[in-house]
Amino acid sequence: MTTPSLNEHEGSIKIKPANWVVRMTLLWEHRRLLAGVTAVALLLSLGIAFTIPKQYKSSTRIMPPDQQGAGGLAMAALGAKGGLGGLGSLLGLLGGHSSTALFVDLLHSGTVSGHLIDRFHLQKVYHKRYVEDTAKHLAHCTTVSDDKKSGVITIVVEDTDPVRARDLAQGYLDELNRLMTQTSTSSAHQERVFIERRLHSVESDLEQAQLDLSEFSSRTSTIDIREQTRAMVDAASRVQAEVLVEQSGLNSLRQIYGDGNIRVRETEARIASLQGDLSKMSGTSAPLSAGVSLGSESATDANGKENELYPPLRQLPRLAVPYADLYRRVKVQETVFELLTQQYEMARIEEAKDVPVLSVIDPPGIAERKSFPPRLLVALLLTAFSFAATSTLLLLREQWRNVSADDPRKVLVLTMLSNVRDAGPWMRSGGLQ
Repeated sequence: MTTPSLNEHEGSIKIKPANWVVRMTLLWEHRRLLAGVTAVALLLSLGIAFTIPKQYKSSTRIMPPDQQGAGGLAMAALGAKGGLGGLGSLLGLLGGHSSTALFVDLLHSGTVSGHLIDRFHLQKVYHKRYVEDTAKHLAHCTTVSDDKKSGVITIVVEDTDPVRARDLAQGYLDELNRLMTQTSTSSAHQERVFIERRLHSVESDLEQAQLDLSEFSSRTSTIDIREQTRAMVDAASRVQAEVLVEQSGLNSLRQIYGDGNIRVRETEARIASLQGDLSKMSGTSAPLSAGVSLGSESATDANGKENELYPPLRQLPRLAVPYADLYRRVKVQETVFELLTQQYEMARIEEAKDVPVLSVIDPPGIAERKSFPPRLLVALLLTAFSFAATSTLLLLREQWRNVSADDPRKVLVLTMLSNVRDAGPWMRSGGLQ
């Protein structure tokens, strides 16, 4: 690998070595310098490699729900019947994983990143002053990729803390689920909202109807008109039977003892008491005046007599009409409330079916090994760079020395360097000002 050269001045032929031989010879002459630089660079690179903070990765894989829907199924059915040929089957299958791109965009949305920043206090963790810079740093530490064939989405989060990396990956899943629930606008959701509003309205009406019935029952002492009427009739019948029995006994006593006997007077007093009780239970059929309360013990009826605990028998038919109306209102509202409650629960079930639910294939876990930096590789690369840089400088210096002093390029460089050295003190003393 030598090239012959003719030396005209000496008249003889000399063998000139190749360029790489000359360079290798030069480097071998400076082998001690190169060895020292390499050793120092290795030590420094190891120190730099061990000062780089460790990074841990936590990944999770999710499968979005199939959003093909009825439209895609209809197109596929038409294609199967031959109505659209192969085009129908193709259109029916296009929507199989259409939600994948949507989910990727949602994961990159500012809403998700903002909630994660607030939830994990990432401004303090990343030492960022502005939320925008924190969001950029979080996006740099997060990788969201999707498989075009299967539609599986992979989320990888990198952080200096393995636990926080796992929590951030799980936080992406939580925020995505919450965002999908909030943005659900299906018909089942609208139906659930309408039934919920109607249920609140009916509940208020039911409470008001119950209050009106309880107020009427408390004011008129009507708990159950049918049972009270039956009880009042039975009680009046028993009292009237007792009166008849006592009157028969009174006639017998009068025939035996006369009118002035004490047993006759006791029987007459007992008959009078029973007739009074019967009169109170029967009451009067006169209309009640406005504001009269039949149920209170201190209230009085139309004749000014004190009322009893229960309304009179002759007033029960008059109280039955408003009581039945209030009772019917309560029962109607109760029936409507029960029906709406059942529909509301069904609407909630249908809404839950319509809301997209993520299928987590691989949940995020805590990384056992660091993902960055590869310290040995970093040390070797820095050492190799230092060796190459030192070798390059040695070769450039030797090449500069071999340049002729009369070379215009060397003269120009030396002149420029001389001018810079001369202008140095003048520049430092403020000559440019």
